[in-house]
Amino acid sequence: MSKIIEKEFFSKNVVKIVIDAPEIAKARKAGHFVIIRLNDKGERIPLTIAEGDAEKGTITLIIQRVGVTSGKLAAMNVGDEIQDIVGPLGKATHIEKRGTVLCAGGGVGIAPLFPIVKALKEAGNRVITVLAARSQDLIILEEQMRKYSDEVIVMTDDGSYGKKGLVTHGMEEVIQREKVDEAVTIGPAVMMKYAALTTKKYNIPTIASLNTIMVDGTGMCGACRVSVGGKTKFVCVDGPEFDAHQVDFDEMLQRLGAYKDLEAKAYEKYLKTVA
Repeated sequence: MSKIIEKEFFSKNVVKIVIDAPEIAKARKAGHFVIIRLNDKGERIPLTIAEGDAEKGTITLIIQRVGVTSGKLAAMNVGDEIQDIVGPLGKATHIEKRGTVLCAGGGVGIAPLFPIVKALKEAGNRVITVLAARSQDLIILEEQMRKYSDEVIVMTDDGSYGKKGLVTHGMEEVIQREKVDEAVTIGPAVMMKYAALTTKKYNIPTIASLNTIMVDGTGMCGACRVSVGGKTKFVCVDGPEFDAHQVDFDEMLQRLGAYKDLEAKAYEKYLKTVA
C-alpha cells in the first residue's frame, strides 16, 4: 500500500498527487514511470514520475481525468492508499551535455518533461522550453520549468495566454533564430508527430517519450508495441523514449484509438455512479 501525502488540482481535470514510495523515490531517474493499480479489481495504468524526493521518500504523479481509473485516482484524498505501485519502469533518459536543447511539452505531457528539463539543465545545457495547451488553464508547471530553463515559450491554441498557436510554432521560432543541438518532445501522440516532422526538416536529433496502451509493464503482453525504424519495439522495456524521426506515429495513433469508444462508455457509466 502507498499512501497519498499531498493532493492539488491544477485544473478541473488535472491533479497532482504526492505518494509515499521510498524505494521508488531512491531509484527513479528522469524518464522513468510507474504502473499503479488502485485495488485488486482495478486495471493497471502507467504514469510517468514527474518528481521524486529521495529524502522524503515520495514521488509525484500528475493525472488527467480521462477514464474510469484516472477518475477514481483523481477522486482519492490525502491519507487514502493505492494498493499497488510498481517502478521505476522503463529506461531513464540519457542525459549529457549537448549544447542547446529544445524541450517541447503539450498538455499533461509537460509533467514528464519537467524532470528531463531539470536534468538537462543540471548537466550544463542551454535549455529552451516550449509549453503548449489548448488554453491557459491547461498550462502546468510553468514556474518550475522557468527555474530550470534559460527561456520558456508558452503557446495556447486559443491565445488565452502566451502566444497564440501550436507547439510547432514555438519550436520554429527558436529553430529559425539559433542552432539547436537536440530536441525532446512529450505530449499527445499527434503533437509529438508534428513536433518530430518539424525538427526533421532541420535535421535536429529528437527524442519522443511515447504514451502507448500498457498492461504489465514488463514487455510480456505486447500491448505497448510500436514500430520504430521498421522494427517492433515495446515501450515499457525498450522505451518510453525513442528516436522521434523513426517512430511510426500513424500506426501508434491507430492503436491508441482501439478502445476509445469502450473507454468513453465506461467513463460515462462511472460518472453516473458518482454524480
